[in-house]
Amino acid sequence: MRSRARHTALALTTAALAAAPLAAVAAPAQASAPRTVNVHRGGPARSFTFSAGRAGEALIGFTASAPGVSWAKKGAESAVVSIAVDGRHVTDLVVPSSDPTPRSLALGHVDRGRHKVTLRFAKGSAPAARSVRLARPSVRMPAADQLVLRYAPVVVGRTLALTGDAYQNATTDTPLIAWHETKPATTPGHQILEYSVVWSNEDGGTDTPALMARWGRTTDIEWIYRVEVDAKGNRVDGTGVYQAPNHATLQFTGKYEADHPLLQTCTVNNNMCDAITPDAPLRFTPDVTATRPQDRTREYVMDQQPWTYRVMAQEMLREGKIESPSDPATTAVGDQRTYLFVEFAKTTGAATGTGSVPGVALGVRLKSDPSRLYRSDHDQPTWSIDRDGPVATTVELPEGTTASDIASVEAIRRPIGLGDNGAPATVTSVNRGFFLGSSYLPQPSFLTWKGSVTLTPQNPSGVLWRP
Repeated sequence: MRSRARHTALALTTAALAAAPLAAVAAPAQASAPRTVNVHRGGPARSFTFSAGRAGEALIGFTASAPGVSWAKKGAESAVVSIAVDGRHVTDLVVPSSDPTPRSLALGHVDRGRHKVTLRFAKGSAPAARSVRLARPSVRMPAADQLVLRYAPVVVGRTLALTGDAYQNATTDTPLIAWHETKPATTPGHQILEYSVVWSNEDGGTDTPALMARWGRTTDIEWIYRVEVDAKGNRVDGTGVYQAPNHATLQFTGKYEADHPLLQTCTVNNNMCDAITPDAPLRFTPDVTATRPQDRTREYVMDQQPWTYRVMAQEMLREGKIESPSDPATTAVGDQRTYLFVEFAKTTGAATGTGSVPGVALGVRLKSDPSRLYRSDHDQPTWSIDRDGPVATTVELPEGTTASDIASVEAIRRPIGLGDNGAPATVTSVNRGFFLGSSYLPQPSFLTWKGSVTLTPQNPSGVLWRP
């Protein structure tokens, strides 16, 4: 994490907290932010001002909670807060829990001078939601992240006709967090900025058991926008592209707010469109300053925000996608607290024949019955993992299993289709392994390993770890 010293401080005033109309601006003052902002259903908006020492991209952060709200319960899914800057609707915050949760959102470009942030309890909130508490609100302009914030997309909420609900992301497939990656461009001195989002789930696309086996989670993670910038940080015309329906990569031809492209979630598996539904009520500008090490999976960003696992699990419960009682012998997804969540790294060598490529699954043996192997792919060929690099999976185990019950973790080579092309698959590390606790939050990782285990048709399995 970057030091606070690298952030440009913003002066905030508590005197501006009021139920005043948006046009009213409090007298200037240099003071701390209000300790807590509470907004209520049917109540007045609350506001405060901040002073920007220079023009640039701003972020707002706070710890959010909503009494009586739970993403696991129908009719209590979330409370929605609408956030405006100087009277302009900037973003919405979906609060899916009564537990205090740290959140950070982008406010977009602001000019030098004083500005007013206004927060309202918004439409789309579940019937059970009555109020939202935002503790320790603060506005900042991180100097080191101005470039990536400048081109971050605005995500307009999903309004598909399948439910007739314009507030779909307040109850399903809500965007949780985002991050960026920086990649070199062909032109020297240029770089490509790529932005990705983690959604709580996907109502379409990969089915739930396959998500757990092949991706190690039931959230949906997608890149949504890429753009090339030159050495001066300016957008290279014609380079903006987005992930469109059917995972196509299309050139962005839509509208911008400053340098922020407007995109809308327009499919049940969270692909984007650059044509926006008129009057779509929800919009999201998540903080994109997070990134990940090159040798870690995309799920790493979830590990850094543990509350995302709880929302992930609660959506599965509410939507009836969890087998009860859980049974590791079936392919159905059981209680996600019974799964070992593992990240490992692998490479695939050259093929020696024709046929399908090999995937790798993980297997777990327990001390109580070491003859039984619990497999991440449930012995389904297409559920083994054929992509290389860091990957994530899960292994369903009997209810109540803990780290101390595990006798070994092994890698298993499995061709994903007909035939076998003979290519070796080599596992080189296990980066983490954990269970979810009683509240569906990740427990500390107990499983790491580095080495080299090569799997071949003649030797299709090998032990990676023993306690």
